[in-house]
Amino acid sequence: MDPVGLVVEKVKGIAKSSQDFIGGFLHRNQVAARRNPIEILKRLQREAFSDLMQLRDRQDKVERIISYYNTSNGRPFQEESTHVRGEVDALGAILLTGNIDQQHYDAVGRAGIRTGIDSRVTFESTPWQKDKLIAEFVVNQKSNRIPGDVSGSPLSLSLAKVCYMANVSDWFSAIAIPIGAKCKDIDIITNSSHQEKGLTDSSSFGPPLLNQHNGSAIGLTVKNSNVVASLVQSISGLGMHPTSVANGYCFSTFGQVICQLPRGAKLSLLGLHQRPRSSTLSIRPGALTIPVGFLRNGKAPETTDETFGPPLEATTQDIISTGSIALKLESKLDECTRIGGWIEMKNTNPAHLQWAVNVYDDSEYGIGWGMSLSGMIEGTKGLNQFQSESYLKFNLGKRLSLKPGVAYVTYGNAKTFALMLRSNWSL
Repeated sequence: MDPVGLVVEKVKGIAKSSQDFIGGFLHRNQVAARRNPIEILKRLQREAFSDLMQLRDRQDKVERIISYYNTSNGRPFQEESTHVRGEVDALGAILLTGNIDQQHYDAVGRAGIRTGIDSRVTFESTPWQKDKLIAEFVVNQKSNRIPGDVSGSPLSLSLAKVCYMANVSDWFSAIAIPIGAKCKDIDIITNSSHQEKGLTDSSSFGPPLLNQHNGSAIGLTVKNSNVVASLVQSISGLGMHPTSVANGYCFSTFGQVICQLPRGAKLSLLGLHQRPRSSTLSIRPGALTIPVGFLRNGKAPETTDETFGPPLEATTQDIISTGSIALKLESKLDECTRIGGWIEMKNTNPAHLQWAVNVYDDSEYGIGWGMSLSGMIEGTKGLNQFQSESYLKFNLGKRLSLKPGVAYVTYGNAKTFALMLRSNWSL
């Protein structure tokens, strides 16, 4: 071999051996560095930081999309869908009485035992960010021939309530109910505690003034950390027959103050003042029409014709105003058990009192229960009422419940014992 070529080959071999030695040394250093706990922590920190930056970028994109849809001026109902809720409530009773007469029937009616089937469908939507629009339909039976006879008559769907609630701010809200207003509708704003449906009205609705029909109403609510105050003004017809010559309207003012007490208790002061007015007009305005006279009081036309008879004095004067005051206290004993009581006085007369005390467990799973004691004092008639009831609640799934129970009612000399069964099915 050529000496020069031999030297070149030896130089190449030495260079390759050096390269292999240096590469192996560096590889061993890298492996050792990777096995070092400090290096491992640094590498994990770099990877975690990279993942956090990617999540932050995705969150920024989602927030930009949400803010775009919230600030865009689009049509109502385009962001929120309409929620539909249905409810079928049925109550049956077997009455055990010593005698079947008018006084015993009056006792059952005053006890609030409303047997039958009550079906309603509620549509709730959110036209704006915090507002609510509620429309409620009820299903009932009507007979056009014989009053009170509904056998064989078809079912009819009628509009029972239209309600619009506007949350102006966190502390101020307004409500407008053009059709089917009741005093208890203000609970939509005040978010009062849940009221369990018992077997009778005394264990379901609270003071009777909350369940009075007020026609059309508007109301305002002011909220604080521990106090909620509401004021509602309403107008309704007096329920006179359409063929009656005298038509009447009732202006009502309802106020409510709720105080949040320690340990989850709530104290409510409620008041209702009604000012009925009568009119000699034979016409009846249509729905959503409120007649307001501001010039002077009208007088009945004078006539010398004796065929018209004497003027009706009762139709040209205001009917006596009435009012009710109620006090309600409710508390939550544990997660499912609640206790509450109320007392109502009519016309600031201690001789006209109604009261009730309710304890119930409204658990949605398993078995619940409820107990109620209520009474009524009527000093002028001397007929006092006392009522007690108790029931068990069986939850058959999330949408169906059965409540078997008993109720005992005394009204004067009338005594009635009722075996009752209530079922509630929500759709």
